[in-house]
Amino acid sequence: MGSGPLPWPPAVEIAAAVRAGRLSAVDVTGEALARIVRVDRSLCAFAEVWEERARAWACEVDARVAAGERLPLAGVPIGVKGRHGLRAAGPLVAAGCVPVGATAVPGPGTPWQTWGVGAHGRTVNPWRADRTPGGSSAGSAAAVAAGLVPLATGSDGAGSVRIPAAWCGVIGLKTTNRRPPPGEGSASAARDRAGLAAPGVLVHHAADAGAYWQVMAPRAGPVPSPGRVPPVAVFSADLGFADPDPEPLALARAAAGRLAEAGVVRLPLSSDAPLGLADPAPAWLALRTPGADLRAAEHVRNVNDGLLADLFSRVDLLLTPTTPNAAHGHEGPGDRYSTALTWAFNLSGHPAVSVPAGVGADGCPVGLQLVAAHGGETALLATARAAQAAQAVHAEHAVHPSACYPTWP
Repeated sequence: MGSGPLPWPPAVEIAAAVRAGRLSAVDVTGEALARIVRVDRSLCAFAEVWEERARAWACEVDARVAAGERLPLAGVPIGVKGRHGLRAAGPLVAAGCVPVGATAVPGPGTPWQTWGVGAHGRTVNPWRADRTPGGSSAGSAAAVAAGLVPLATGSDGAGSVRIPAAWCGVIGLKTTNRRPPPGEGSASAARDRAGLAAPGVLVHHAADAGAYWQVMAPRAGPVPSPGRVPPVAVFSADLGFADPDPEPLALARAAAGRLAEAGVVRLPLSSDAPLGLADPAPAWLALRTPGADLRAAEHVRNVNDGLLADLFSRVDLLLTPTTPNAAHGHEGPGDRYSTALTWAFNLSGHPAVSVPAGVGADGCPVGLQLVAAHGGETALLATARAAQAAQAVHAEHAVHPSACYPTWP
């Protein structure tokens, strides 16, 4: 691997090279740390860098490989969302990943969460420094997009993986939510009694999201290769309540059309789904407000659950723009909810992934959101992998953030 701002190879290829002895975990980790030193003072993707610990972890990985352990993600350097995210990354560390630092998340002072603050200041979007990367997995998305690490963890309570993935031009997976049973007393339940948050990951390569899922949910089995019959998908511009801006909608619709043309999905002749979900905003906000009357919120949740269950009994995938708007500036989104098209699936619990849909006139990416039935991660990731392969030629003509970001050497 060179010292320039080249994108990382897929994490699965890095791991294969480490297992085969063509690379060492120590060298790969050193490359990631060097990239962080060169770039992060301006990017501000990391809140902490764990150089000494990372090098020690890498030595342990090399020793485990030498002892004959077949680690699925041997030597892959990763960013971990937030200063307290290492515990959630435990399965990845056991699989051979090397955490190099804690990525930036929002600080106090704003009611909106689509930003982050790193050790050197406010996290910037690698495509345009005057724009936010999104959030709350802000640093994770920026670090992957800028090539500091090939994989970073996230968590998604309203769109916190998918929104920054869309605005930074990477892939972001939100897994199926687990709703805590009434009365559950665990620490995780105390933090998220409504079951709105789910773990996730940000990557450049869809195959790496599949590798992440195999490690985090080994019983799910490997992500299958796309079948001969593509999944049936429907496109919804607004889910029945949102008001997306023309450009993100047009780019998402065009991306969906390209997937259909490439045979990745089958779209019905009338490509827009007549889907009329109830606006989840009041329900989501009530569920996060201690002491709120939740009867209306549970009614919205039940109505939307029924509508989505009916939809997924007839189709395999629901496609939407990831966000109703493009990346906003560091002053904030104003009165706009960037979560308008994502938090419905935190309320319902469905797995969803944002894949790049194209670049807007402002030079920043937007995303296409793919949603599957509960527990449908493997099928969702198989489609994301096929979508990335189909879009490879189209993506060759897009500008990579490394060509835009002024601090690259």
